[in-house]
Amino acid sequence: MIRECIVITQSRAGLVHIAPLGLIEEAGHLVIAPFRPSLTLDNLRENPFAIANYTDDVLVFAGCLTGRREWPTKPATKVPGAVLEQALAHAELQVVAVIEDEQRPRFRCAVIHEENHRPFHGFNRAQAAVVEAAILVSRLHMLPPEKIEREIGYLQIAIDKTAGPRERQAWDWLMERVAEHKAKAATERRA
Repeated sequence: MIRECIVITQSRAGLVHIAPLGLIEEAGHLVIAPFRPSLTLDNLRENPFAIANYTDDVLVFAGCLTGRREWPTKPATKVPGAVLEQALAHAELQVVAVIEDEQRPRFRCAVIHEENHRPFHGFNRAQAAVVEAAILVSRLHMLPPEKIEREIGYLQIAIDKTAGPRERQAWDWLMERVAEHKAKAATERRA
């Protein structure tokens, strides 16, 4: 099982990095498997702690993938790290093992502490569509254009039918990123 959340890591110097990631539930642990290269990977090597932030604010997912990584945080309770202020709940994690891999090392983490901050009222279809679109945007460089277009077309239906203002803003940010990617690909084909 993979849980989509916002993972916060920090460097040894205390610089916070906020990234949307899917955490893998495995044998009583949560596994963080960042692609190389990434600040999440670098930070986990320097400071073996992370915070898994569970939020229904899809602006954070979209923002992190479109260069908007400045989100308010507060100190974690038990481990060195930061908690997203928009988190409905969070889990404080400590790396207990690392499985090396050329593309995606796996950091097996124990849950040290968990807190609930606000009630979760459920996702609407637009929120789920934004999370799916965010995953697509994180993989634009790996996916064929036809797949991207097909997936976005399907997800657009949920946006049109169920989105509120935050979901529409998040969707717009992601679609701007998709348009930039298309324009860059077109320029490279002409060159």
